[in-house]
Amino acid sequence: MLLAVLALAASPAHAAGGLDAVAEGLKKSPVYVDPRASSQLSSADAAALEKKIKDANKPVFVAVLPDSPEYPRATLLRLLRTKVGVTGVYAVHLGDKGFNAAADAKVMSRSTVSNIVLDAKSSASDAKTELNTFVDQADQVAKGHAPSSWGDSGGSGGSGAAAGAIAAGVIVLGAGGGGYVLYRRAKKKKAERERAALDQLRTVVDEDITAFGEELERLDFSPADPSATDAMRGDYTHALDAYDRAKSLMAAAAKPDDVRPVTEALEDGRFSLATLAARRTGAPLPERRVPCFFDPRHGPSVRDVEWAPAGGAVRSVPACAADASRIADGAEPMTRHVQTAYGPQPYWDAGPAYAPWAGGYFGGGMLPGLLIGTMLGSALSTPAYAYDGGGFGGGEMGGGFDSGPQGGDFSGADFNPGDFSGGFGDTGGGFGDFGGGDSGGFGGGDW
Repeated sequence: MLLAVLALAASPAHAAGGLDAVAEGLKKSPVYVDPRASSQLSSADAAALEKKIKDANKPVFVAVLPDSPEYPRATLLRLLRTKVGVTGVYAVHLGDKGFNAAADAKVMSRSTVSNIVLDAKSSASDAKTELNTFVDQADQVAKGHAPSSWGDSGGSGGSGAAAGAIAAGVIVLGAGGGGYVLYRRAKKKKAERERAALDQLRTVVDEDITAFGEELERLDFSPADPSATDAMRGDYTHALDAYDRAKSLMAAAAKPDDVRPVTEALEDGRFSLATLAARRTGAPLPERRVPCFFDPRHGPSVRDVEWAPAGGAVRSVPACAADASRIADGAEPMTRHVQTAYGPQPYWDAGPAYAPWAGGYFGGGMLPGLLIGTMLGSALSTPAYAYDGGGFGGGEMGGGFDSGPQGGDFSGADFNPGDFSGGFGDTGGGFGDFGGGDSGGFGGGDW
């Protein structure tokens, strides 16, 4: 009987329809597929998506539903959040092409949800690709943990009998320390994700350290030169110390956030070199400015220029002299590209994995403002990247982040619709207004 229960738990079932059934299904599993929408996402694909979310241990809920009157677009996400009652990220694929998502502010900011929805819509050829694109990014930036009601197994939806059998199986398997096993598994998965993220960052940071070391080697300066002043020697020594500090910090890095002080050290060292160069030529000492926005390896910025990312609004960004001249001439700046699953991309479009790297260069909450509307800018605006005592602020999530239910905690219908928001304007489907006018701050565009 136990083997039969486990087999049932491992096989995703397409559950009966109705919003109440959807909510009951999502309380037990991160993925629900209405049987009338089974052509959009197969059982095997639903099971793979469910496993991905559970492995990440994040409160990400996905429903695949038909476009029918029982799932009203204007209130669907809000009603679904109310009925499930768990703080998290909720994504719904509706009908053939409709897609939208929303999240509690404690879990993900509105702009982050909007960016991920837009990316999922623009890169998707089918529901499977769309949902996997969304979940891949949501798993990286969502705060909190998977709800305890999911247990360690479950299907995408399921009948009441199946749910009862699965619950019984979980109870049996959980006896004698099963909870500890789940805890250890989640902890191991988190460590694996951090190692993978650190490996991804290490390549970029090593390039930065090498570039700074080459600058020091090319520097035609000797502290013993009779023309060298104590101030010049101080700048030179400070740059060398910053180089050594960056190497040591990177060698000791154990998690992605350990990269921040590495790039902070590199920024500090490059400013010392700029100051040394000014002293040697008799030029005015440089103003302490953040590095060139387009590539921090270019050194400190010299002025702000008007620039817009692809598809984004114009904003003022700090640039080095060379990039400022290129933009003035109508040319493209020399942008720093990093490797992603989709090939080389500008670092601000490479996702939240590069947030610690950029945070060390552009601290103090500056970068999120520069990158409004991009993936990295949204990631940096969340408390996940906030410094103690200052630095990156809570962005649109505001204060009080640690109070009340966190991601994955049960809150029932006790939530502020203004703090449960997301969505994005439809990219061409004309699927109708999302949010209507009855939901306060909840909403944010079309399906």
